[in-house]
Amino acid sequence: MIVFDLACGKAGHIFEVWFGSSADFEDQKKRGLVTCPYCGSTAVDKAVMAPNVAPKGNKAAPPVSEVPVAANLPSPSEFKEMIGKLAELQAKMLEKSDFVGTHFADEARAMHVGDIEARPIHGQTTADEAKALIEEGVPVAPLLLPVRPPKTDN
Repeated sequence: MIVFDLACGKAGHIFEVWFGSSADFEDQKKRGLVTCPYCGSTAVDKAVMAPNVAPKGNKAAPPVSEVPVAANLPSPSEFKEMIGKLAELQAKMLEKSDFVGTHFADEARAMHVGDIEARPIHGQTTADEAKALIEEGVPVAPLLLPVRPPKTDN
């Protein structure tokens, strides 16, 4: 198996795909089977990528404690603290928002056209429905963290 970073020639999307070999990629591309997962374009080609070169067989990997870490990355405990703060902020924001479950798209659309009074809502919808809402000009945004529906906790 071989992994390639591919680039969409239509919109510039970059994505990763596994193939049995380079020849498999070329064959599938020639038959129009390789498409961009974001926009469906068949104008796809290999993106520039760094080679994955394994270390020599006689060299052991350094202990995790000796692996360099980028200076600007938070430590695991700092990252956990940041996610906790983000979760608290999101929960505070949702306190004044009505959970509408799977009726989110219908409710958002109805508010947008003025059929019902506008209010803060959150809920669930499919990616296709969210895309349709955006294309219709309905102001929506994904939540950064998953949310359990009300009354589902023990």
